[in-house]
Amino acid sequence: MPTKLLKRTRTAITTAVRTRVNGENFAAVPPVWQTPGDRWFAPSDAIWRVHRDTSMFIGGIRALLLQSLHPVAMQAVSEHSGYRSDPWGRLQRTAQFISVTTYGTVQQAEAAIAKVDHVHNFIKGVTPEGEPYEARDPHLLKWIHIAEIDSFLAAHQAFGAKALSPERCDEYVAQTAVVAQKLGVIDAPRTRADLDEQLMSYRLELRRTEAAVEAADLLLKHPPLPKSSLPAYQMLVQGALSLIPAWALARLRLPYSPLRTLMAKPIAQTACGTLRWAFAVDQVHTPPPPID
Repeated sequence: MPTKLLKRTRTAITTAVRTRVNGENFAAVPPVWQTPGDRWFAPSDAIWRVHRDTSMFIGGIRALLLQSLHPVAMQAVSEHSGYRSDPWGRLQRTAQFISVTTYGTVQQAEAAIAKVDHVHNFIKGVTPEGEPYEARDPHLLKWIHIAEIDSFLAAHQAFGAKALSPERCDEYVAQTAVVAQKLGVIDAPRTRADLDEQLMSYRLELRRTEAAVEAADLLLKHPPLPKSSLPAYQMLVQGALSLIPAWALARLRLPYSPLRTLMAKPIAQTACGTLRWAFAVDQVHTPPPPID
């Protein structure tokens, strides 16, 4: 393929993805890693490597499916997040929060956390079973955190450019705990073993609800994407489904297939590799490479 065509192809991919994930005006917003100042994390940290990798797209899909299994947390999302009417807006806000708290200065990160904490003050209600809930509940905050971090780490280890050692996995979990605890999570896990144990401690609370079905349908059957993007998106979906534990798939009433899991790995690796190749040409809007 001619060099000019290759460059246009890579630019088209990065622009399409960044417009969805970072918003229409992403090019006009200075990247947070360019702001001078003290930071919680550096390119040599595990959190930088994980959150920079394109496997995060797969981790994000897995996280949303797993998070939806908690009926109270999902009720709050269903009633207050606006994911049905503005799914890309919610994705962009989440991506911005992760970017700022990972790569931004301490001042930027703390401002982002304060903003989310302020919004959480107004998220409260009652489940159909009559159980009151509020977004600042440390128990619900912990579930959202551990489902997310477990998913990001699982996706990175399966589809990332370079898997982390066991020690670096512990480092990643500990570094994400810094942000989680500032958001109100109590006793956030600090090792991979702690993460596994705390995730399983929620298992009895998890079940399929109408809100979870709606979220799964949006993610798996009716994603708000143009038809031209659906084949690539489905490659990421297959990667996400291959990483969800069999017990969670059963509660979501999604079929478990060892053969699909086996076939999904090269498909998802291809998708992540293609995105990694495309993003490599964009030195402005891609965080600096991690340092080993």
